[in-house]
Amino acid sequence: MQRTRQDALDGLLPDERERLILDRLRMHGRVLASELAAELRTSEHTVRRHLRDLADAGHCKRVYGGALLASPADRSASDRMREAVDRKASLAATAASIVKPGQVVLLDSGSTNVAIANALPDHANLTVVTNSPQACARLLDRPGFDVILIGGRVDARSAGATGATALLQIQQIRADVCFLGACAFDPAEGVAAFDAEEAELKRAMVKSSGVVAIAATSEKLMTAAPFVVAPASAVDCLIVEAGLSAERLAQLRAACGNVMEASA
Repeated sequence: MQRTRQDALDGLLPDERERLILDRLRMHGRVLASELAAELRTSEHTVRRHLRDLADAGHCKRVYGGALLASPADRSASDRMREAVDRKASLAATAASIVKPGQVVLLDSGSTNVAIANALPDHANLTVVTNSPQACARLLDRPGFDVILIGGRVDARSAGATGATALLQIQQIRADVCFLGACAFDPAEGVAAFDAEEAELKRAMVKSSGVVAIAATSEKLMTAAPFVVAPASAVDCLIVEAGLSAERLAQLRAACGNVMEASA
């Protein structure tokens, strides 16, 4: 007698169920405990135990009703600067297109935002305020930039200044547009970071800016990190890579007012 797919699911061992759940997380970015329990014909308690084990292993972050895939951005800045260089340059070119001459631009730390610093147009009479020494270095000696470097303790992971000094300086800025670094972004959970001080600084950037924009590689979408920065609705412009599925774009556009796709 031919074995059905449901028979195969019913016969899964605990480790096999866990691998299936992880595969679903990697495919969709999120899972619901109730849906998994129904599909696997097991209890939600069992599913939640699997999700707890996956969270303990760093694969996901548990949220109400299920879990989100853990963001892959929790690595050193030097590693991230070497990754997906061409993809980040494409995002950066699209991000730079929303900047207008004469604006005050608040540029958060992060490898994609360093690429945005490279992509900002010369002779645009821009004031760029940044907590990223690397972004600052990309703008020095270029025509049309007045650069203000935010000071404080430089975090090795983000390669950006954080702490009380940086926070106070950000609170005294009124920017036209902010390019916020997002460690993780999910339509339901919003923008998140891996460090509490970093998240606090990002919240101050959101509060100090007229327009909040995020340029995010696909790996950061539909993922989670421990410290909440802002809801998805606080992001005025989300710049994403070309080639996202129609379903994924619809989810993002339902949460953000303006989703721009970078050129392929």
